[in-house]
Amino acid sequence: MIGRMHHVVLDCQDPAALAAFYSALLGLPVTYRDDDWVVVAGSDTSSGLAFQRAQGHRPPTWPDPAVPQQVHLDIMVEDPVAAGPLVLALGAVRLDGRDVYADPAGHPFCLVRRPRWAPPLREDA
Repeated sequence: MIGRMHHVVLDCQDPAALAAFYSALLGLPVTYRDDDWVVVAGSDTSSGLAFQRAQGHRPPTWPDPAVPQQVHLDIMVEDPVAAGPLVLALGAVRLDGRDVYADPAGHPFCLVRRPRWAPPLREDA
């Protein structure tokens, strides 16, 4: 194991509005909020759905591929720099941006440092 799921992140024009929708839909609280990033999760020490402001966002036209889905994964790791070569060895491709990669099918994901509230990824960490 290299990492553990942190958040599933959805790009959108209005993170607060989309988070309010999912908060009501799932019966989960908003656990973090700033102008460009809002998280809905079971608690402020658990992973969940995150909503990220994306300027010029165009909603997906699924199933028409004219505008594809805009979702990426945040994968928590102990050290993003050390984990980079490991994910590349699995078949990931480095993308522009800090600690940003694509899986073998092209889906983007970010390596994020494990938050203090999350248990270590390894017993010896």
